[in-house]
Amino acid sequence: MTNPSDNRTITLAMTGASGAQYGLRLLQCLLAADCNVYLLLSSAAEVVIRTETDLDLPTDLEEQQLFLSQRYGAGDDQLTLFGRDDWFSPVASGSSSPASMVICPASGGTLSSIASGASNNLVERAADVALKERRQLIVVPRETPYSAVHLENMLKLTQLGAIVLPASPGFYMQPASIEELIDFVVARILDQLGLEQDLMPRWGEE
Repeated sequence: MTNPSDNRTITLAMTGASGAQYGLRLLQCLLAADCNVYLLLSSAAEVVIRTETDLDLPTDLEEQQLFLSQRYGAGDDQLTLFGRDDWFSPVASGSSSPASMVICPASGGTLSSIASGASNNLVERAADVALKERRQLIVVPRETPYSAVHLENMLKLTQLGAIVLPASPGFYMQPASIEELIDFVVARILDQLGLEQDLMPRWGEE
């Protein structure tokens, strides 16, 4: 069973906002960094993945795990997918959930549910556990423009201890491709997780 203090195990949730490429690239980087990943996909996230990428994502959970493990080179037991109602998964309990959770991308509805303490599915429950146990929770909203509701929910989550990291890539590195824009955001997430990354130099670095 995962030690909650083990920063090499990360919960990654993808929800129904646009920006599936951010979550998938983050998954690839976490696996390449020898992290163990608990992956949670909402129903809307699966729709977005199939809409925004060329991935032919299976519908069956076990087939999804095998497909993503093979595509991103996961080692044995390095990637584990959990169903939306798997209340016996480690992420559903404070006694066994990992030290860090990232929701990338995070939809406006997900922000609202977490800020209000709803636990209607495993993504929301895992985030609720992270907050109540004072563990690291990083939410990556991808929406524009933000309504007052979105802003209020992000403020509330920040006050509760979460890190709100909008998918807002910078241009000072003079990106030459969409992939570099994606890597900009993913690099900032990896920095917050305390993981070494060479996707994008920090300000002032060569």
